[in-house]
Amino acid sequence: MTKFSDLILKWYDQHARELPWRSKPGAPTDPYHVWLSEIMLQQTTVATVKAYFEKFRALWPTIEALAASPQEEVLKEWAGLGYYARARNLHKCALTITNEFDGKFPVSETELKKLPGIGDYTSAAISAIAFGEPAAVVDGNIERIISRVFRIKTPLPTAKKEIKKETANLTPTSRAGDFAQAMMDLGAGICSPKNPSCFSCPVQSHCAATKAGDMETYPVKAPKKTKPIRRAISFWLEHEGHVLLERRPNKGLLGGMPGFFSTPWVARSDIPSISESVQHSPINAEWQALDGLAKHTFTHFHLETSLVKASSQTRTNFENGFWHPIDDLENIGLPTVFKKISALVK
Repeated sequence: MTKFSDLILKWYDQHARELPWRSKPGAPTDPYHVWLSEIMLQQTTVATVKAYFEKFRALWPTIEALAASPQEEVLKEWAGLGYYARARNLHKCALTITNEFDGKFPVSETELKKLPGIGDYTSAAISAIAFGEPAAVVDGNIERIISRVFRIKTPLPTAKKEIKKETANLTPTSRAGDFAQAMMDLGAGICSPKNPSCFSCPVQSHCAATKAGDMETYPVKAPKKTKPIRRAISFWLEHEGHVLLERRPNKGLLGGMPGFFSTPWVARSDIPSISESVQHSPINAEWQALDGLAKHTFTHFHLETSLVKASSQTRTNFENGFWHPIDDLENIGLPTVFKKISALVK
């Protein structure tokens, strides 16, 4: 039987996706492009990332250029991609590589994992795709393929160690980067979660799940936990065409991003009343509730927010607060959750 990796690579040579961060099969890839794209692709679709990657590459063509930019500017251009800790770590990692590694990425997984924001998957991807090291790259697509090929009955995430081991056994010593990208493409286009196109799969002969006819059973997943609903009130304070925004603390959810002052985001059965929320408001004012509710889903919880509005006679300075023109809000880089909240004003 033809080796698994040989079949995958032959298929990839003919069917590789054209992506802005990718080189053609067999050609070396800029590690900066690999790193930037892989950080963006975490929890985000390829279709969404393409435009952001092109924008970042145009603004900051090298890692040194990215490191030289203020973090606030990077966060602003990241707005809309979500998971903002990625952007903070992106900038921190760029500074580290520029200042401590003379702008050059380490080659090995071990050294790469020491850098901010780079974990098991990203270190393996950079090592394999940029440097040709035989690292076992495992993303969601590859998890699905390996789970089906070997009919791994252990539920995720417990099965990750077993999947990594099987992937390592299949990864060739040459063209490891092409092998990883081929597996990603196979999972994205053929070995799909539902109705996989098994008859078009180059490694169908190696797949135990195809032989058993139970492909969609894999990967086995543990039952999902119900996400709690957190509820809050946000404050819209105006003064002469400006609105008061908060620069969120660097650590924590949406760290370093602009947003609105609000009550704590806590799990509760109802929206807080205005009277119980004033202790969290930026000033004592006649707050008026606006119609509607902004709903947003984070990784671990749902958020429902109402908005109250007031006017200020003066442009008072607030700790962590700043005033911004209302007609320029779309250019400040508001995270999606705050864009939804601001839409309640309109």
